[in-house]
Amino acid sequence: MLHRILAFMILITGFTANAQDYYLLAGTYDSPKSEGIYVYRFNSTDGSIKPVSHIKTSNPSYLSIAPGGRYVYAVHENAKDGKGGEVAAFSFNNKTGELQFINQQGTGGDHPCYVETDQTGQWVFAGNYTSGSLSVMPVLPGGAVGAFSSHITHEGNGPTDRQKSPHVHCTLISPDNKTLLVPDLGIDKVMLYQFDAATGKLTQGKRAFTSTQPGSGPRHFTFHPNHRFGYLVQELNGTVNAYKYKKGKLKQIQRISTMPAGDNQFPGSADIHVSSDGKFLYASNRSNSNTIAIFSINKKGKLTLAGHQSTLGNGPRNFNVDPTGKFLLVGNQNSDEIVIFERNPDTGLLKDTGKRIALGKPVCIKWIPAG
Repeated sequence: MLHRILAFMILITGFTANAQDYYLLAGTYDSPKSEGIYVYRFNSTDGSIKPVSHIKTSNPSYLSIAPGGRYVYAVHENAKDGKGGEVAAFSFNNKTGELQFINQQGTGGDHPCYVETDQTGQWVFAGNYTSGSLSVMPVLPGGAVGAFSSHITHEGNGPTDRQKSPHVHCTLISPDNKTLLVPDLGIDKVMLYQFDAATGKLTQGKRAFTSTQPGSGPRHFTFHPNHRFGYLVQELNGTVNAYKYKKGKLKQIQRISTMPAGDNQFPGSADIHVSSDGKFLYASNRSNSNTIAIFSINKKGKLTLAGHQSTLGNGPRNFNVDPTGKFLLVGNQNSDEIVIFERNPDTGLLKDTGKRIALGKPVCIKWIPAG
C-alpha cells in the first residue's frame, strides 16, 4: 500500500512539474546571429530557459500556433515583384520540441508580417505589409498549407510619409471565428470581414471598416478574455484605442497614449497583449523609448496608466505573457536578446529577473504546452 501511495505521489509530482513547462518558440529576422525559428523549454515556476531545437527558414518574423499545438505556421517576410512572401507549415513534436518542415505557399504579396489560424485550424490568414493585401489559405490533411483560396488588396493612403499606400499589419480572427479584423497602417482603418469557416470566404459586412485617427497607423489588435472589449495599438502616434466589440462591430470608447509623460519622440508602438486574468493591458514602444506601457483595465473596458517599464534593450517589436501569467518576455530586436520579466498579478508591474536569452533579432514569441 505504501508503495502505491509513493508511486501516486511521484506521478502527481511529475505531472505538476510537466504542467509548469512550456515550449517557447521564437521567430527571428535573418542576421549573423540568427536564422529561422528557435525552440526553448521554459519553466514557469522560476522563469528558467533551456535551448531545445532550431530549424532554418527564411525571415520567420511572425508565427501562429494551430489549435492543439501540432502545427506551426510562419511567414517568410520576403519580397520579389509583388509575390515574394510565403507561409511555411511545420509539424511540432511536443515530446521532443522539434519542428519539421511540411511545405510552403506564396501569400500573393510582398513582406507578409502576420499569420493567424482560424479557431478550427482549417484556415490560415496572412497579411502582406508592403503589398497592402491579405490571403486566406486552406490547411490540408497533415497540416500542409494550400494555395490561397481568397485574396484581397486594400486601396487608399494616409497623411504621413509611411502611408503612401495600404500596409496590412495584422489579420486577427474573432473569438467566435466569424469576423476577421485587419488593421491597415497605411489607410488608418481596421477592416472588418465576415468569415465563412465552411468555405474560407471573406465578405464585407454592412460596416466594412472602422476608421482611426488620421496618421495614427493602426498595427496590432487584441481581445479581452471576456471577448466584449478589443484594443488596438497604433504605431505612428503611440496610442491605444479601446473598443466595445459585439457581433463583428467595434465602438470606440477610449484613446490613450502609450508613451511616458513628456516623451514626444516618434513612438514606434508595436505589440499589444492583455493578461489572461483580464486585469492589465501591455503595449510596447520602440524608437528611443524602448518601454512597455502598463495599463489597468476596469469593468467597462477602459484603461488607466499604471506605469512604464524599460525593456532593458532596443526595439521591442514583440513580447508575450507566459501561459501562467507569471512572466512577461520581451523580444528586443535591435539588441539581440529576449528579456524575462516577472509580472506582479496585483499591480501589473514588471520586475527584471536577470534572465536573458541571447538571440539575433527576436521578433515573435509564442507558446506551446510541453508534453
